[in-house]
Amino acid sequence: MNITRRNVLLGATAAAALGPIAARAQTSEVVIGVIYPFSGASAQMGVDAQKSFETALDIINKNHDFDLPLAKGEGLPGLGGAKIRLVFADHQADPQKGRAETERLITQEKVCAVIGTYQSAVAVTVSQICERYQVPFISADNSSPSLHKRGLKYYFRAAPHDEMFSAAMFNFFDAMKKKGTKIDTLALFHEDTIFGTDSANTQLKLASERGYKVISDIKYRSNSPSLSAEVQQLKAANADVLMPSSYTTDGILLVKTMAELGYKPNAIVAQNAGFSEKALYDAVGDKLEGVISRGSFSLDLAAKRPMVGMVNAMFKEKSGKDFNDLTSRQFMGLLVMADAINRAKSTDGEKIREALVTTDIPGEQTIMPWKRVKFDELGQNNDADPVLLQYIGGKFVTIFPPQAAIAEAVWPMKQG
Repeated sequence: MNITRRNVLLGATAAAALGPIAARAQTSEVVIGVIYPFSGASAQMGVDAQKSFETALDIINKNHDFDLPLAKGEGLPGLGGAKIRLVFADHQADPQKGRAETERLITQEKVCAVIGTYQSAVAVTVSQICERYQVPFISADNSSPSLHKRGLKYYFRAAPHDEMFSAAMFNFFDAMKKKGTKIDTLALFHEDTIFGTDSANTQLKLASERGYKVISDIKYRSNSPSLSAEVQQLKAANADVLMPSSYTTDGILLVKTMAELGYKPNAIVAQNAGFSEKALYDAVGDKLEGVISRGSFSLDLAAKRPMVGMVNAMFKEKSGKDFNDLTSRQFMGLLVMADAINRAKSTDGEKIREALVTTDIPGEQTIMPWKRVKFDELGQNNDADPVLLQYIGGKFVTIFPPQAAIAEAVWPMKQG
């Protein structure tokens, strides 16, 4: 521990004996751990996440005229204007590395809260360590539905999970069928970690409940060097809709292999992940005109809520990119955690947890098309309404639900 941080902690401990007012006066910084992949195949996810968190940090630590939590004024007023400092850690997309790095953040860096992690498989181990040390964890962008069902007291997720996202997809299919579109058969294509497995299980259940036939259900090895055999199976099945649950490198390989083997599905409705990433569209976007992906965020919202465009411009200045489904959720993750720490008026884990439990942020005070941020007894926000986005002319437009849509869906997708 460096001397400055040690002095801050000692000062805060001594001040605690004098009461909460003195304690708040002594807290000059609040340290939050941020754990993402910063090396390996998913390193770009970590780079983009860091820019997103730094954008949120700017909103919190500096004075901004936005209707967002903690935007007006500098720092955390509940802790005497204390500023937030982020400590970034690299889990390398490895659950065991995530476990070790989280323990280091808590025991050595003395973080009072943790946010992560991109891969749901890593969130499993990270959240377990946070639970052991009674340090609140916000699952900013993990979508596996099983994560919030493990009985953890310190686990919170403001964003939707894949049961919510997949339900939106099937609601869309139902609406399209009512208009006369033929959607009877589905092909599921999913990687073999908890993200892909949970996604496919959810989609199988919904297909059965809604009367759709899954004629191909293919699980493949994450980061596989070849997907030729799998794509041949998809081509032979020729379902009405292909539904991939794939991270970026796998998504790129899938699209390239489909082009090589002449497989042109009628429609692709993707479970986000790689299909929300600029890197994928830079590589194979010319083959994906009309692809549909689910999301939490739509830049179209800026037309109704100008603040969204201004915050996006701040992020774009740092990253060179617009917010996407992942980076917008990461941004909100830090705002939600900071809001709770501010209301807790403390860096104590249990007090922050209690503040998170009572979180109630109106949707208008976010950059998302959500009703609100309010956690249920499992730590899940059920008011985070998903949207479906279609890639048209080099950008995403919102096509569903009707109250958020700015365009009708193009169906079938362009066969280029």
